[in-house]
Amino acid sequence: MTATPTVELPEPLRLLAPDGTLAEGHVPALEGDALLGAWRAMLFSRVCDERCFSLQRQGRLGVFSPVAGEEAAVIGSAWALDPARDWVVPQYRELPAMLRQGYRLEQALHYYRGNPAGSRMDDGVQMLPYQISLAAQIPHAVGLAWGLRLQGLDGVVMVYFGEGASSEGDAHEALNLAGVRRAPVVFVLKNNGWAISTPVHKQTAAPSLAARAAGYGIAGELVDGNDLFAMHDACVRAVARARAGDGPTLIEARTYRLGPHNTADDPTRYVDPVALEDHRAREPLARVRAYLSGGGLADEGSEARLMDELRAQFDAAFAAVEAAPAAGAETLFEHAYARPPARLERQLRTAVAPPEGRGAG
Repeated sequence: MTATPTVELPEPLRLLAPDGTLAEGHVPALEGDALLGAWRAMLFSRVCDERCFSLQRQGRLGVFSPVAGEEAAVIGSAWALDPARDWVVPQYRELPAMLRQGYRLEQALHYYRGNPAGSRMDDGVQMLPYQISLAAQIPHAVGLAWGLRLQGLDGVVMVYFGEGASSEGDAHEALNLAGVRRAPVVFVLKNNGWAISTPVHKQTAAPSLAARAAGYGIAGELVDGNDLFAMHDACVRAVARARAGDGPTLIEARTYRLGPHNTADDPTRYVDPVALEDHRAREPLARVRAYLSGGGLADEGSEARLMDELRAQFDAAFAAVEAAPAAGAETLFEHAYARPPARLERQLRTAVAPPEGRGAG
């Protein structure tokens, strides 16, 4: 048997070390109110994880995918966009980016409770709904970006997916089309180490998923996905490149999932606890906390007060959602067609008819 060749792993872009110190000579583009807003979003993401996991266990929410460990990858990239003209196309672990675009927490909670209203975007919110089917959103993102370009608009589309989704044919086809059409799209590939329970080394022999970009004729960059500043820096450049007409970028955000794939998963069956603790030492919130503390921008007291505020914000939103009327059968038919075909109109009449009147239409 031929031995597998040893390949040296490339070093990702890193600007903020695990101890919160900046790379020498680097001045982060994310500063002031924008930085504090990103910090708030990171903490709120942890609150949402904490609360949603508990509510799912109580039977008050459906399946939920926590973001823990990936906050820098999601928030650093989202903060490089202009929500007024740019679009976000999520998979299912990007709630902080979705909230940044104008998606309301109440909508997310409706979604997690099985109400189709959670997938209806408010007017002016430039975002597609959650996509559970792996990689199915990536061709949509490329089509959306190509459409913006054909309309003469300067918007950029940012699409999120994981390393598991990157193994799907939809991902390869979309990346290839984006390169050919020079579509203004930024592909944020969050490599968190696991496609549910399948480790990344069983999916690819490549030392870097960002290296695939060369095969599509597009820009590619490997980034420390636990580094808020590095993710923001790389994505600012990628967005500027796309907006200028210079085509797409594939960014591999090398991060680590600190919790389960979702609330139906038990990671203790396949994750090495020693490796997990090693990754916890490099997780994104600790880095930003250390940086802010070192600069006198945050401390334990201010963080505790902010967490109390964010928990109260979540609890108020959930109380309103839980008190809302349950979705009716008619919601299955809404927002699917501009002009529904006759057969769906008949099905709608049957679905909303009282039991004694069903079958008459």
